[in-house]
Amino acid sequence: MIRLNKKLLFAIEAVLDIAYNGGLAPVRSSEITSRQGIPRRYLEPVLQELVRHNVLIGIRGPSGGYRLARERRRVSVGDIVRTVRGLETVEDPIEAGAGSALGHEVLRPLWLELQEETMRRLDALTLEDLCVRAHRAGIVGRSTEGGGDFAI
Repeated sequence: MIRLNKKLLFAIEAVLDIAYNGGLAPVRSSEITSRQGIPRRYLEPVLQELVRHNVLIGIRGPSGGYRLARERRRVSVGDIVRTVRGLETVEDPIEAGAGSALGHEVLRPLWLELQEETMRRLDALTLEDLCVRAHRAGIVGRSTEGGGDFAI
């Protein structure tokens, strides 16, 4: 089940920060923490998981940090959601065996349909789309100064 919790919200904000402020230059987690107000205890494990799932690239060293693994128009919000959902340890009530016939035959299938529709919409929404929204909102970022997206 898709739950909008702090970890998911912070993950999307962090990756959007990297897309909006990074471009070719890596973004340090300390920069994200100060710009977005995301506690480090949430940020670092999520960033590492996003690296393992090829959403981000981690760059070591004094000028290291994180950057997108692909062009921002090729990274969807759905990619981030799936990665963070994999970190959840709470049992999904949809998968629980207990429940009535109404729950199993009516409500759970309905909920699964809604989740599938939500994921389709999140898969269609890219970081590029979110960066355009941020630019239209007048939010200044490093990548808006230098042209934005990059190609690998």
